[in-house]
Amino acid sequence: MPAAPDFPPAPDAVKPVRALISLSDKAGLEDAARAMHDAGVELVSTGGTRAAIAGFGLPVKDVADLTGFPEMMDGRVKTLHPVVHGGLLGVRDAADHKAAMDAHGIGPIDIVWIDLYPFESTVASGAGFDAVIENIDIGGPAMIRSGSKNHGYVAVAVDAASIGEIVDALKADGTTSLALRKRLAARAFARTAAYDAAVSGWFAGQLGDAAPARKAIAGSLAQTLRYGENPHQTGAFYRTGEARPGVAYAQQIQGKELGYNNIADADAAYELVAEFEAPACVIVKHANPCGVAVGKNLSEAYARALECDAVSAFGGVIAVNRPLNGADARAITEIFTEVVIAPGADDEAKAVFAAKKNLRLLITDGLPDPHGPGEVFRSVAGGFLVQSRDRSLIRPADLKIVTRRQPTPQEIEDMLFAFTVAKHVKSNAIVYAKDGQTAGIGAGQMNRRDSARIAAIRAREAGEAKGLAHSLAQGSACASEAFFPFADGLLEAVAAGATSVIQPGGSMRDEEVIAAADERGIAMAFTGVRVFRH
Repeated sequence: MPAAPDFPPAPDAVKPVRALISLSDKAGLEDAARAMHDAGVELVSTGGTRAAIAGFGLPVKDVADLTGFPEMMDGRVKTLHPVVHGGLLGVRDAADHKAAMDAHGIGPIDIVWIDLYPFESTVASGAGFDAVIENIDIGGPAMIRSGSKNHGYVAVAVDAASIGEIVDALKADGTTSLALRKRLAARAFARTAAYDAAVSGWFAGQLGDAAPARKAIAGSLAQTLRYGENPHQTGAFYRTGEARPGVAYAQQIQGKELGYNNIADADAAYELVAEFEAPACVIVKHANPCGVAVGKNLSEAYARALECDAVSAFGGVIAVNRPLNGADARAITEIFTEVVIAPGADDEAKAVFAAKKNLRLLITDGLPDPHGPGEVFRSVAGGFLVQSRDRSLIRPADLKIVTRRQPTPQEIEDMLFAFTVAKHVKSNAIVYAKDGQTAGIGAGQMNRRDSARIAAIRAREAGEAKGLAHSLAQGSACASEAFFPFADGLLEAVAAGATSVIQPGGSMRDEEVIAAADERGIAMAFTGVRVFRH
């Protein structure tokens, strides 16, 4: 590691004399270029950006005028030159740096405005391998890093907000402050880090490398949150750029600012509701579904979901898989709800929701593909865990019936519905369901027997709330997202009223569990797939 040179302290105020601009997206270019020109800053640019500035009637130099070398190799080589990087990296007040700059005719570059080749959007467009490779920027990140390292003198812009701050400073007094240049440098290094993360992640995907030696995760700030899970914790929300409809890119139509827990719950609800083809509603409370149902329409689906656990639904998050209409909105607003997330809403629905000023309405314009690719992350002390998204889909043909009694077609339908919900419930998970409606959900317990008991309590209370003489779990299917290690959990399900059970199987005591099911005359299917959600 080289020793730190004995440089003079960086000046607070720098009056820029030259700016180097290279943009893929030229939005806002004219106003910013004019502002820099009016402040006496010489403009230097490349290719299409230079042509655009000239088209505005502003004087602009080509980078080739500085370097003495033409742009070559299809634009791959144009700014990788000592005149450019010397102008960016030279410490103006260091005698030896200044002597080198003078000896080699290197003029200072005080502003760099670069937005990088559109690598991320090229990948998102589905372009082929060669096209994506050509959109990996080399010179841009190099100039951004050079200018940012030398932030004692250079102001670096990598986005509209950055150039806006530079322009405001020039209009104020014609200079950039050290505090501004430091802030811009931090933002610029974050941008190149995110860019490199996108490139490395894409390349690993092209090679089918699920566990590369180094893994980078990058995001852009979507929102600074009031706090995290609790008021004494800080919180922020970042977008990764993954093209997946959901809370990250939803349009918030109304309501107060989303909180950390709102975002987490809305994501959990929307990922589950996307699993269903029929009109469906999911109600989530504290990251777990408390009611899930399908119906002929959303109003019916919501009413059926609410029946499952109206107590927990109060202050919950509601997700639906169809655009909302006025009738849907009127039904949903009968109780207090924190967030509603949907692929759309008509004007009547929006007007109904508008009367509930604290309710947040999120519109996504699409549903996530529950069986599409992707990764999920979780932090641990000193690191993070990465896994592929659970894309499992269990069909009737995938079921292995292990009991003497065969399930009826309706029981198979109920089992698959219950198992789909269990995939989105915190482990240990037990779900009772019947006729496209959850009857009771037991989540996050330390043993499966207790989850079965809690789900039974919910089902009994739901039946009482409907004025029934029996539990909603009567005649239901019971889903367990992992195998029953003992027969006790299954026996609790039978006691609750379940007549069929679906589980992955694979326990050393499978035969004991199967025997218990046969003894009580219920049908049981193995999926061979575990869907834990810790």
